[in-house]
Amino acid sequence: MKKSTLYLLMLIMSISFFPSTMTAAASNPSNTPATAPSEVPAHVQVQLDRLKEIKAMDKSDMTSSEKKALRKEVKVIKSSLRDSKNGIYLSIGAIIIIVLLLILLL
Repeated sequence: MKKSTLYLLMLIMSISFFPSTMTAAASNPSNTPATAPSEVPAHVQVQLDRLKEIKAMDKSDMTSSEKKALRKEVKVIKSSLRDSKNGIYLSIGAIIIIVLLLILLL
């Protein structure tokens, strides 16, 4: 009984502290390496420039098929930019499972 209460308390504390650390890291843009223009690869810069061009376009005189083609292009560019970033991403559920396994095994 006491052991399960302890595990539940640890789980609740870990979930409650996680979003605050995420927002602290996201609110400080000076520590993100992608903000420096000298570190952006050339193919990524081309895609970012194209996104800026599309955003600056006057879409009021376009037909619906042209707008649809632009939306598709934006989706493709954004997905390729998202895929080009390297790193390991863990969901909250995966983190909870890892923590619980570590607690049970240790």
